[in-house]
Order: sequence, then structure tokens, then C-alpha cells
Amino acid sequence: MATKARKPESEPFDVKTDEFVVKDPEAFGRNMARMLEQIGKAAAAWVAPREKGDYVDGSPLQMSEVIQTLSRVSEYWMTDPARAMEAQTNLFAGYLTVWNNSIRKLAGETPEQPIEAPRGDKRFSGEGWNDHLFFDFIRQTYLLTTRWADDLVERADGLDPHTRQKAAFYVRQISNALAPSNFVMTNPELYRETVASNGENLVKGMRMFAEDMTAGHGNLRLRQSDYTKYEVGRDMAVTPGKVVAENELCQIIQYAPKTETVFKRPLMIVPPWINKFYILDLNPEKSFIGWAVEQGLTVFVVSWVNPDERHAEKDWQSYIEEGIRFGLDTVEKATGETEVNAVGYCVGGTLLGASLAYLKAKGDERIKSTTFLTTQIDFTHAGDLKVFVDETQLKTLEKAMEQKGYLEGSQMATAFNLLRSGDLIWPYFVNNYLRGKEPLPFDLLYWNADSTRMPKANHLFYLRNCYLENRLSRGRMEIGGVRLDLSKVTMPIYNLATKEDHIAPARSAFLGCHAFGSKAQFVLTGSGHIAGVVNPPAKKKYQFWTGPAPKDVGSFEDWLLAAKETPGSWWGHWLEWLKPLSGDQVKARKPGGRRLKPIEDAPGRYVRIKS
Repeated sequence: MATKARKPESEPFDVKTDEFVVKDPEAFGRNMARMLEQIGKAAAAWVAPREKGDYVDGSPLQMSEVIQTLSRVSEYWMTDPARAMEAQTNLFAGYLTVWNNSIRKLAGETPEQPIEAPRGDKRFSGEGWNDHLFFDFIRQTYLLTTRWADDLVERADGLDPHTRQKAAFYVRQISNALAPSNFVMTNPELYRETVASNGENLVKGMRMFAEDMTAGHGNLRLRQSDYTKYEVGRDMAVTPGKVVAENELCQIIQYAPKTETVFKRPLMIVPPWINKFYILDLNPEKSFIGWAVEQGLTVFVVSWVNPDERHAEKDWQSYIEEGIRFGLDTVEKATGETEVNAVGYCVGGTLLGASLAYLKAKGDERIKSTTFLTTQIDFTHAGDLKVFVDETQLKTLEKAMEQKGYLEGSQMATAFNLLRSGDLIWPYFVNNYLRGKEPLPFDLLYWNADSTRMPKANHLFYLRNCYLENRLSRGRMEIGGVRLDLSKVTMPIYNLATKEDHIAPARSAFLGCHAFGSKAQFVLTGSGHIAGVVNPPAKKKYQFWTGPAPKDVGSFEDWLLAAKETPGSWWGHWLEWLKPLSGDQVKARKPGGRRLKPIEDAPGRYVRIKS
């Protein structure tokens, strides 16, 4: 078998130029003109709502806030000449290393300490980044500079924790945005594709850019999937059931049984109102709801309305009374049962946790067990979402919501995307607008883009009482004149966290267990906020860890040391925990029972309302 000859050390670095030279200048020029035409359309779409006065800036990243925060970092380094000189010396020493590396590569040598991207960074894995001198130099310079900038934030003394967290977050956003992989002239793959197609990729990309700017009414609505391939009720959210009750805030869905007998105690699921419930019913293969029905559970789901101006003053008391309590009343009418097992996902779980103390104080103890899925009760370690919450930003947000009474769903979606901008923003920016390729169909990203609006009263209460002041776990949250004391909640609790969660970090979910009067069953599963939860057993993916009750071990690190790993999905483990709490088997129930007349087929009208 023939082997490729190794390049002698004396052979100069291979520099290819033919593939980076435009072959048809005339065609290239025409396409550049067409590209500029599409950029003009995008600019017009950006300007139009601002000229009409219809534009409300609710962006989670306020430039004044970014500048003020980063100025605090620069103040530390610039007020002391010695520190400033040290920082500059470190940077330029690094640049000399990059230069020396390039010279040695040009001479056919291999540098002893090349500057490499972190493991898992796919931006520089393509052809050309390492074997072309110019692009290799750009790559190493970028990596060096971003590490230097991160270090400036880390070493800046005198910053309070919140300011340091904001500064690190902002630097990361800037670094991700300025990556050479995001520009045609500094990305060898993009450059090569642009030359090969005479710029046709940029024409297609800018056409999509103009379309997405128009769709976002002056904000870029970045497409992450081919949205034409899916329809709610046809391709997703297809588990059979009926809407058996509704009010102006939610619909209650009861799913049709798939077994002849069911457990006596029904299950009621409270999803987040940020995004829509069908993440738990994405398709028949991934549906947690469908799977739960197959296990003999009578499943009810609260389907929140996508709010508008009418819901501006709906606060947490409204969401408890008109959502959770309304759901409990519906379950009782449909089944005759006064005892319910409840599940809360994400912020739906936070609301459910608050409702346990609220309802108990009101004498309503129909919820007999609770399952929290990636839920924060204590917000001490709430992660990067805390970057967007302080007094100044809350005032700005409140002002932005005054006009319409709600926060646009796209603005909330942007905040979540920024948490992982390196995965959820810039790869799609490059693929869509620079490569000119339509994104592939992906049900999860379709759901992610199906955003919901946030009512003013509800959203401000949530951000202030949870993220800013952490009142719930401390027994200081008040709803409707009732001070919520979770220590009086003594029911069985199953608390699931995910290992790679960037929205509800596992450490945060763990700490929340300590707020309750009972000893919660804490379970950690692999993957992140969505994939870790929506992990059907048939997929045989990931793993989960079980261990002692958090109250028995103290710290999250202690729990990890004592935890036992089990391969596969957590769903079966949860079911074994739930069965003893679900009663005997009874005859399967039709949606609505004898007292409620079904209103319409699941998934109902409310989940179809677009932002």
C-alpha cells in the first residue's frame, strides 16, 4: 500500500492560491450587484418600523449597558500604568509567538507550542485553517486575543460578582461575533465557496437575510430550521386528546387513554409559558406525554395562551388561579379525583413550586406529589440569564413593555440564543447568509423558534422576585397577600436536573431541594435543558445519576461523589418512583368524563397562536 511521502523540514509552507482567485470576474461582478440589491432590501426592512415609530427596542443586549460594564474592567487596567503595561506586554508577547509560529511553518517546521482552539470548537476544523499560512495566522491571532480578553476580566480586581459575570458574558458575545469564521475574507471555506460560485452563495444568503429582516419587523429573525416542513397538530403535538376546558389564560388538554385501565390518580403537567407545551409532545417517537399515556397515566396538560395586550396585568396570582388551580378543578370535574400528581417544567416548575405553598395556605392540598424538570426554586446559581437582570435593566425592560403590555417573543428567544451564541446564532448566520444554504428541517429548532410573548406583570414579577431578589427559596415571596413558605410543603418531590443545562444549571436545581419541608429525590441526567429531558428510553441515549437526598449530603459536589450512574433514559426511573403514588388501577377515562364536554381536539387553538 502506497504511503504519502512526508514533507522535508526544509520544504517551504504550502501556499495555494489558485482556488482563491475569481475565475469569472464578469459573473462575480453581476452577483455582487445582486447581493447589494438584497442588502438594500434588508436595510429598508430595518428602517421602515423605525421611521413609522412602530419599533420598540426590547433587545436583551443594551449597548449602553455593555459599554458601562466593560468600562469598569478597563478602568482597573488603565488607572495603573504598570498594570496597563503588563497587559499590553502579555498581548504583544503572544503576537510574537504567533508570528514565530508562522515563520517556522513557512520554513516547513512544526511549532512547539501552536495556539489551538479548545476541544469541541468546530469553527476552525475545516480545510484551510491549519494548512494555509494566512488563515492559520488569522486563527491563532484570534484565539490568542480572545483568551487575553477573557483573562483581563478574570483578573480585574474590585468587580462585584454581577459586574464580573456581565463583563465575561459581553466579552464572550463580542468574541463570538468577531470570529474570523464569520467573515468571507477570513474564512478559507467561505472564500473558496464564494470564488467557486462567483458569489452566487452571497446572493442567496442576502436574499434570506432580507426575508428574515422583514419577517422580524426590523429585527433579524434568524431562521434555524426549515419551518415549512412542520405544522403543529399535523407533524408535532399529535398525541390524541381533547381540550376539555379553557379560559382567557389557558386551555386544559386531557389525553385519550391507550390502555384498558389506568392509575387512579391523574397526572397534570404545567409547562413553561416561555415557549409552548409541545416540547413534551414533539413527535410520536419523542413524546413524553404520549409515553406517559402508554404507561397507564391519565394525563392533563396546561396549554398557556400566547398573550397579547389583554393579558398585560396577568401576574403570578393570575397564572396560579387561572392556570394551575383551574387545571386542578378541571381534573376533578373530568375524573372525580381530588388527588393529583403534578409535573412542572422549567419556569412552569417554578410557578408550580410557588403554587404549592400558595395553595396550601389557602387550604387546597389536591396536589399530592410534584415532579420538577430542570426547575429553579433557588436562583443563587442561576447562570448567565442573571446577566440580563439588575435594577437598571429592569427599568429599561419595563419601559419597553409599557407600549404594548408584553415583551415580544422574539426578544425572549434572542436572550436564550445568546446564552449559546456560538451554537445557536453564528453557525446559522454563516450557513444561511454567507453560504446561502437553507437550514435543514429540525423539529426541536422549529419549536424553539415558535416563541411566545411575555405579559408585563408576569414577566417583571418573575425577574424581580426570582432572578434579582431570590425571594421564593428564602420564604419572602408574596402572592395575593400570602407569604410563601416552602418549608411547609412536605409532599414527595422528584427533582430532575440536566448536567449541561445553561438555563437552569444543575447546581441551582440541586440547591432548590433544600427549600422544601420534605426530602426531595434529586436526579441528574446527561445532556442539556431539552435533550436531557426529552430522552425516550427507546433511544438508549445518555445516562442519569441517582443518590442520597440533597438534605443528607449538603453540597452538590458531595452528592456527585455519592451518586450512582445508570445508562439510558430517566423516564423509567421516574415511573417507578411515581407508581406507588398513583393508586390502584381503574377503568380508563374518556376525555371530559361525564361532566365536561370536549371543546376541540388536542392540541387546541391556543398553542397555534403565533407571535
